[in-house]
Amino acid sequence: MRTFSFYRDAEIRGATLLLKMLQREKDPEAQVLFSRHIADETRHAWLWTRRIRQLGAFPVEVPDGYQRRLGKAVGVPSGTLELFALTVVIEERSVDRYTKHATSPWCDADTRAVLDEVSKDEKWHISWMEEWLMRMARSRGQEERTRAQMARYRELELQVFEEFKADERAWLGFSWSDDPAPAAVH
Repeated sequence: MRTFSFYRDAEIRGATLLLKMLQREKDPEAQVLFSRHIADETRHAWLWTRRIRQLGAFPVEVPDGYQRRLGKAVGVPSGTLELFALTVVIEERSVDRYTKHATSPWCDADTRAVLDEVSKDEKWHISWMEEWLMRMARSRGQEERTRAQMARYRELELQVFEEFKADERAWLGFSWSDDPAPAAVH
């Protein structure tokens, strides 16, 4: 249940951040896009909760090592462009993790169905947010600066993720980045 609880926790954290971003964004089109995105994130949290319950368990508390480390590495984003850029990078990591899990030989059909559904939404999340980010950056004359910021965030996220794998191995007994991951994956 730890893996599924980790996924559930990430979706809840994502929805929380998006709600805060929604409150800062006044553009009506962005309001619609954020609303759909938030609905997806909360539905994803429910899908993981339901999967945990289908297996006869309850969600467990998740250590916040990845989030804490990423926040420390990145610092406090100074504005909307930075928040969008960071969110895109985090969503990219989610898709990567879900894809690795879904293609694992230990992934059962019911879990794969959840991973596939969630991944489809996550790809749209990346698409709309990156498009909106670049639209904002162009309108402010900050396109190159924003691309550089995204590259910096991707580099920092990768460093944090490499460190996080040790935490994941300690908490789960393996990392989804290990090849191959062991069979006990819940």
